[in-house]
Amino acid sequence: MKQATSLPGGTREHAVLVALWKLGRASVREIHTCVGEPSGLVYTTIAKVLDRLYAKGLVSRKRIGKTFVYEPKAQREAIEHARASRTLRQLLAPEPHPAIATLVQAMDEIDPELLDELARVIRVRRRMQRGS
Repeated sequence: MKQATSLPGGTREHAVLVALWKLGRASVREIHTCVGEPSGLVYTTIAKVLDRLYAKGLVSRKRIGKTFVYEPKAQREAIEHARASRTLRQLLAPEPHPAIATLVQAMDEIDPELLDELARVIRVRRRMQRGS
């Protein structure tokens, strides 16, 4: 599967992007208040993270006076899907069977109804593959 968009590089980039999705648009200061301060990060760290997200094409920015205001360009659903796919590919390769068993066990421990949802999704997927 070809990746169309860059992904956030780590938890900081992802946290900043999540904050932007919630806020819609924000300055570095606003993102720092939401993400940086609670994590003990300095303002310049958040500014650098936003610069990286901008360079990756995940956010846009507009100068208003002396301040950049950032907006998310990437759709949350697409990014979250790509992150989950990447994580699962890493988890399942090269020997998927033990990882699958562990995944099912973890889902059952989190919420047993997740297994029912997984079974439903598998049924739908199989029907789609058969063309029925």
